[in-house]
Amino acid sequence: MAALASSTFLFSPPKLAHSSSSSNLISKCWPSKSLSPENRRNLVCPIVASALCKKRTVTSELSGEDSSHNSFKKLVDSVFVLCASVALSASLFAGDVDSASAFVVTTPRKLQPDELATVRLFKENTPSVVYVTNLASRQDAFTLDLLEVPQGSGSGFVWDTQGHIVTNYHVIRGASDVKVTLADESTYDAKVVGFDADKDVAVLKIDAPKDKLKPIPIGVSADLLVGQKVYAIGNPFGLDHTLTTGVISGLRREISGATGRPIQDVIQTDAAINPGNSGGPLLDSSGNLIGINTAIYSPSGASSGVGFSIPVDTVSGIVDQLVKFGKVTRPILGIKFAPDQMVEKLGVSGVLVLDAPPDGPAGKAGLQPSKRDAFGRLILGDIITSINGKKVSNGSDLYRILDQCKVGDKVIVEVLRDDHVEKIPVTLEPKPDET
Repeated sequence: MAALASSTFLFSPPKLAHSSSSSNLISKCWPSKSLSPENRRNLVCPIVASALCKKRTVTSELSGEDSSHNSFKKLVDSVFVLCASVALSASLFAGDVDSASAFVVTTPRKLQPDELATVRLFKENTPSVVYVTNLASRQDAFTLDLLEVPQGSGSGFVWDTQGHIVTNYHVIRGASDVKVTLADESTYDAKVVGFDADKDVAVLKIDAPKDKLKPIPIGVSADLLVGQKVYAIGNPFGLDHTLTTGVISGLRREISGATGRPIQDVIQTDAAINPGNSGGPLLDSSGNLIGINTAIYSPSGASSGVGFSIPVDTVSGIVDQLVKFGKVTRPILGIKFAPDQMVEKLGVSGVLVLDAPPDGPAGKAGLQPSKRDAFGRLILGDIITSINGKKVSNGSDLYRILDQCKVGDKVIVEVLRDDHVEKIPVTLEPKPDET
């Protein structure tokens, strides 16, 4: 019977219970690595043989006390060994081949609450972020065929269920065709609804099913604070849907747009923004849009920890006008002015008028441009020092004041003419190409 038990144990690995009371003890006693069949045989056989020998010794000692019970005890022992062998054999044959695998416990990955919030934010907002490809027409030098080749790419996001996509103007500038790729990798031809080159904002439109369009939640940028967490989602270097995190490093920054006109109240962040992130959303910790990633400050062109985003309060007004009218109506004075460095060399503060076309707002009001006399000497024109009582020290101040006005507003322009100050009323008009 002992031989039967030994042969049973030779070819089957031990199956151990997974109960909480015995798991710690078993894990300490059993080998931590998988055993080969030969090693299992060498390990199990001595243990079984020793146990059976001890059982036989105890039985022989008890049998000497009373010969009348000897035959009965042998029968009991035989039945005990047989039952134990059958039970253990059945459990071993039903067990796994790898004995060590029974003791390997794989615990689920545990994330901190802030990590879970970040993962949830990325998962919920990724379907709203798109990939924008700028295509340009090129003629083959040999076949003279007209081809469309990619000349740039960037990011964007879904504005509404009507298919409007918001991105940067410089992402689509000079494009003969634009394609938009959604999160499910479906690609659509995009139509340019309109753009605001001054503020670097553009609106596209695609004909996609509404169930594929998930508008991004719109937030507020007026109450942002330096130090709060922000998240940027985009397609840097063509790597789709990349998440970078950081904080708001500064507020009310000023950068130049594609036309040289300054963009005020820009958000500065240290979240990594690389080429391809342009046009993508900047989100707060609630997953709401607070800005459009538009530029970085970097000598190398890669992220240097100083990125800029156009605030959503500015973007919302621009997008609404582009969707309704296809253009942004912004007031102008109708002048050309000298660079700030030139005015500084003259030792004065303000905006020097170089040209004021007679059919423009300033020309109609009587502002004097710079000119040369009969001898070729330069005669300086008017120097604008304030508008509506607000001081104008440079071109940025002038644009900032005009951004707060509307077409048709009458403003009082204070100028320095020769050696005296004059106040001239000017009625603001839209750009000639926006009438």
